Amino acid sequence: MSYLFENLRSYKEKNDRGVFANLRCYLVPSKRQKAWPVLNHLNVAIDDTDSAFTAAWYATYPEESLSGNFGTVCRCIGKSRNENKGSDDKLSPTERRFQQLLASEKRELPARITRFILAAKSAGIPVNYEQLRKDISRWGDRVKTEWASEFWIPGIPSDDGGENI
Repeated sequence: MSYLFENLRSYKEKNDRGVFANLRCYLVPSKRQKAWPVLNHLNVAIDDTDSAFTAAWYATYPEESLSGNFGTVCRCIGKSRNENKGSDDKLSPTERRFQQLLASEKRELPARITRFILAAKSAGIPVNYEQLRKDISRWGDRVKTEWASEFWIPGIPSDDGGENI
């Protein structure tokens, strides 16, 4: 897996926009075949959807964090939008989307995660892609709990500005 990220970082350093454009095609089912040659160069099997989607997300927004998980990213997105924690009967928009993400089956994850990646890009929030790749490959209650624990942290003031990555 580190081979994948080493090569993605290399393409980022080279500012290889063509490679990243082809990788982003993986996010559109009718254009996936454009990403296959690049995935092959990255040593990713075409049927390894977890790695392929992670590479496409990286190509969409290559700003990385080496800490936290996707729950951390989602919490910071909410903070960047100046959303206060919702009450028990009314969730903030980010909380509602995050709950939908946690309730997703694995086949629904790519579309939901893509929306959060785009929101992170808009807010300038880095993503821990290596951890994201590991988490989606073992999607289940344990990962959902880990993400939720990073998203809803007791005692964190709602005005920390999202700097707790």
